[in-house]
This record gives sequence, structure tokens and C-alpha cells, in this order.
Amino acid sequence: MKKIKLLIVMTLFTAAGIAGNPLLESYNTPHASIPFDRIAPEHYLPAFREAMKQQREEVAAICRQTAPANFANTIEALEKSGSLLRAVGAPFFNLLSAETNDDLQAVAREVSPLITEHKNSITLNEELFARVQQVYDQKDRLKLSAEQQTLLENTYQSFVRNGVKLSGADKERYRELSKKLSLLSLQFGQNSLKETNAFRMHIRDKKTLAGLPDNLLETLAENARKDAKEGWVLDLKATTYVPLMKYAENRDLRREIYMAYSSRCMTGSEFDNRDHVREIVNTRLEIARLLGYKNYADYVLTRRMAGNTEQVYDLLDKLHAAYRPAAEQECADLQAFADSQGAYFPLQAWDWNYYSEKFRSRKFELNDEVLRPYFELEAVKKGVFGLAGKLYGLRFRANPAIPVYHPEVTAYEVSDARGKFVGLLYTDFHPREGKRAGAWMNTYKDQWMEGRKDSRPHITIVMNFTRPTADKPALLTYDELTTFLHEFGHALHGLLSKVTYASLAGTGVYRDFVELPSQLLENWAPQQDFLDTFARHYQTGEKIPSELIRKILEAENFNTGYLCLRQLSFAYLDMAWHTLEKPFEGDVMAYEKQAMEAVRLLPVVDKTAMSPTFGHIFSGGYAAGYYSYKWSEVLDADAFSVFEKQGLFDRKTADSFRSNILERGGSENPALLYKRFRGQDPSIDALLKRNGIKK
Repeated sequence: MKKIKLLIVMTLFTAAGIAGNPLLESYNTPHASIPFDRIAPEHYLPAFREAMKQQREEVAAICRQTAPANFANTIEALEKSGSLLRAVGAPFFNLLSAETNDDLQAVAREVSPLITEHKNSITLNEELFARVQQVYDQKDRLKLSAEQQTLLENTYQSFVRNGVKLSGADKERYRELSKKLSLLSLQFGQNSLKETNAFRMHIRDKKTLAGLPDNLLETLAENARKDAKEGWVLDLKATTYVPLMKYAENRDLRREIYMAYSSRCMTGSEFDNRDHVREIVNTRLEIARLLGYKNYADYVLTRRMAGNTEQVYDLLDKLHAAYRPAAEQECADLQAFADSQGAYFPLQAWDWNYYSEKFRSRKFELNDEVLRPYFELEAVKKGVFGLAGKLYGLRFRANPAIPVYHPEVTAYEVSDARGKFVGLLYTDFHPREGKRAGAWMNTYKDQWMEGRKDSRPHITIVMNFTRPTADKPALLTYDELTTFLHEFGHALHGLLSKVTYASLAGTGVYRDFVELPSQLLENWAPQQDFLDTFARHYQTGEKIPSELIRKILEAENFNTGYLCLRQLSFAYLDMAWHTLEKPFEGDVMAYEKQAMEAVRLLPVVDKTAMSPTFGHIFSGGYAAGYYSYKWSEVLDADAFSVFEKQGLFDRKTADSFRSNILERGGSENPALLYKRFRGQDPSIDALLKRNGIKK
């Protein structure tokens, strides 16, 4: 029945054609924003087909030229091709993460291999590459700007790295592998979302939930009402899982929820991802070997700041050596504290956050529930937007006339201090069934220039923050505040872009550089001069006490060793999967355990693993790149040291960061951009000092 229904749905999608398809019309909306209110799932497939057809014609026109290949008629022309495909893909792939449903997922399964094959038909086009090669061979003689040089290099590398120089048989194998990989990655992400959404635990006795804060109890009660049940219903969304692991006094409940969360997609259900893990890493390895690399990490890292696996491991190993003593002391201290609370057992994974929160609360007289009342979402938005105003002169105005894809989404017009339009920002804050876990920034439209025309960007930030309840507004945790700042930092990178070519705009940079603007902005979270601009008690209007801010600052480095090794464990796991030099046919859990063993602090929990839901590396863009969070952390600590010296809101420093980094996107090598801002290469010392590791 499911197959018959899918065939009917696809027939309807195809029959919709292109006549009257809003995706193929000029958008008669403010700032030509996407008309979400007019787009239905059946519009996408015919729009994708038409967009791919148009780009094929644009590419054919480049190849048909009789004039010798030059930068304008080949490189720029190729850059501009596919504009309709980008316009169709932007809302589709964003909604696939932020507001998906069965119809969109059905379209994704059909369109994903089509798009992969379409891209292959361009990057494996020998006639087209011959023209690119002609321009590339002249690069030292052409008088190109730095941005044009980058575009030329990127264009050339996109062909080479996607197999254009392969022999006939190898080229066909590459086509097969790339299509296979796109489908595997898509299915991996869909399985993870479905498995997470499928979990429900019905609790009838409130005593089982002892210790949970009122706002979480209200959310769980609302879950029960939606399920037509009495009591409380637990799910595995981050807004349930994270506070439950911190506050639930019932150790058996913590263990049960931990096991459910940490065994997702590996229990033999229809959503089991272990085979997908094997197939993805093996497909990537075969692609890398086809292209002349010994493993997939080597292939990826030639286009990263790190450059090679040796540099990645050098950073990870240095951080491990520096933070290990602190992490071991933190573990010993927490075990001693837990023992003092009557927990005479070795701490397990489901105990760590619970006793950490108790210890942190005892040590600093600080916890999420003390801070929440001062972080009401609407006030936080004003504070975060206000920070962009202080640093960059930006203003944000909600415009309800701009169509959005869900009632909870708000669209803002962003302007500069002179009132000039900068771009659009969509915000989407709360978890839903159709939204994947985590938080992210993305673009609906990149910035680009043609002549004097500056086409401004449309940016979105999507999160999974605590929802409002029947009697309380959305009150954020401190971690949610820093997450907001993080994603907003990415948004500023997109909004303030000032480049010529869309592919180089905003976050179109090396993966190990992209987290700098986002992580830099997190540094303002504990600063009193920032918090004083918005943090007021949602009921009394009282400004957040300076004593609380002092405690926030004191607690900033609580468990910093443990948290560093936790991040390192993810990075080592990522590198382990992508430095494989032979196909992997083994046990996913056993291999993961081995990969993370050197940085492990807590006992191994049988029948759990993170690889089957590690979306960053198996369905996102961080394969052989998870280390970039720590790489960028070195950069952000070093960069923030300038603001600390010159002033948190120093416009001269902010202008330098804007002009040298935010505006430049991927137009030049990021090492050069950073050095222009900083005046020197980054040093690990600032991070070690910030975390209290180095005095």
C-alpha cells in the first residue's frame, strides 16, 4: 500500500507541471522573499526539473561559444548559471530540516539523486572543463582581483575534486557513488528524526518526576494532553532530555531516558542506522581513493585551514594534553561530591549532568532555574539584536507582510544605521515534530553583486528552545542564550556579506573557519555590560543582579576540562571514521569505543553509541571536520582578546572584524583575512587562559 500511495503522490507532483508554479514565477513579495504561503509540496519536483533544465541550457551555451575561454565568458558565466536551481532548492532543503513532512521527504528521496546526477553532469563535463582549464592555465597572467582568483581556484578545484580527470570507467563509478552517498545521507537524517519522534514515555505518578522544574513539568503535561492521556509524557527532544538529565532525582528514570536517547537508530528497528554508517564511510573512502587520496580525511582537508590530518591531530593532541589533568580532577571532585550526597557508586553517564548541576549549584549558588526568569525570549531577542546595533549599527524590524513557513516564524527586515536595507532574517525558536534537533543558520538567498547592484541576503536561524507554557512566556536557559548568540553570529556573517560572487558570500568559507563569527559572539553572554541591556526578571522587571553575573563568570570554567575532552572525543571519532584506509565491515559500537577510548572519562555504557545519530558527520557537512569547533575556538578566544583589551562594544575593533572577516566571506584565504584583523597569527594561549588552564 505504501508503494502505491507513493506512486500516486509522485504522479500528482509531476502532473502539477510548471504552469502556475509559484517557485517558477517572480516573487511579488517584500524584498522578493519566498512566498511560503503559496508553495505546496507538489510544486517542488516539477520546479526542480525545470531549474535543472535551465542550467543545462546555460552550461551548453558556455560550451557552444566560439570565442576563446576567458574569466567572464566561462568562470563568471558558470558562477551565474543555476540561479533558478538555487532559488528552488533553498526553501526545499531548509524546510526539510525545519518543517518536514512525509510529502517533502518523498520528494527528497526522488529529487536527491536527480540533483546529484545533474551536478555530476556539470563537473564531469569534459568540454566545459576544457574551457575552465584554459582560463586556469592563464591565471598568473590575468589581472584578477583577489576575489576573482579565489573564484577561479574554487571553480577549477570543484571539477578536479569531483572526478573530471578520471578515466571513463572510474568516472561512471564516481557518478554511482556520489548518487549513492546523497541518498544514504538523506536516509540517515530521516531515520534519526523519525526514531527521535517515535519515543514516548507515559508517566502517571508525579513522584517519578521529582526534581524536574515546573516549566518542564508543564511541557510534559502538555505533551500528555496532546496524546489524550492523563499525567505526563516524556520525549527525546533536547528541551526534554537535557533538563531531565540535569534535574530528575529518580536515577532509574535518568538511566532509562539516557539509554533510549543513546541507543537511537541502533536497536534493529526500521530506523537502524548502523548499516548506513558503514555504507557512508565506505562510499566516502571509495570516492577518495578514486580521486587519488588514501582516505576521505585527506581528500577533505586539502581544502581546509588545517591542510592535512597531521595538523588536525596535532591540535587535538595538544588540547588533550593540556586539558586532561583538569578533566581528571573534575571527575574526582564530582565523585567526591556525589559520595557526600549518598551516591556510593561509580558515576555513570546518566549521573554526570545530575550531580554536576547539583555541585555547580552548591559551589556557585547558580543554576538554570535561577537564571531563567531573567532570560525571557522577547527580551533576549532585543538584547541580541541590540548587540548587533552596538557593534555594527544594525536595526531589526519585524514585518508581518513577509510570508513565513510556520506561524512561529518571524521575518525581520535588517537595516544599517543610515536606514539602508541589509537583508532579511527569519527566526524560528521552538521544537516541533517536523524539525530536526539542534540549532543552525542557513540562507534562503545569498548576497551577490552585479555592477552596482547589490542583491542582499535572506538568512534564517533555527533553534529548539524552551517553549512558552500556559502561564509563562518562553524562559531560556543560559545555554540557550549562548546558542542564540552562536547562531546569530553565523547570521551576521551572512547578513553583512559584501562580495561579488554568491558562492563566496557569507558562510561560504572553509569549514574550520566558519565557526569563528558564531563562537566569537558567545563571548558576550557572561558580560555584565551586555546582560544589563536586556536581562530583567520577566515578572518584576528587576535587572539581573550583579551578584548573579559574577557567579555566571565564576562558573564559566566549571567542568571546562571535562567538556573539552567530550568535544575532543567527537572529533577523534569523526577522524577515526574518515581516516579508514580499508572498507569497514566491523561492529560500529566496538569501533566507536576504540576511537574514543583515549579521551574517555566515564565508564563505557553497553548497547549505546553516538555514531548512528551523529548527524554532523553522516548527514551534515562536518565529515572529517568536527575538529573545526575546537580549531575555531582557538581563533575566537584570540579574536575576543582584542575586544577585551579595546572594549566590548569598541566600534573600531568591530569595524575591523566586519571589514576583514564578516564582509569578505570566502573571497580570500581565511588565514590572510584573520591576520588582517588580528595583525598576527592566532595563538592557543588565549583559549588556555580563558579556560583557566594556563595562568
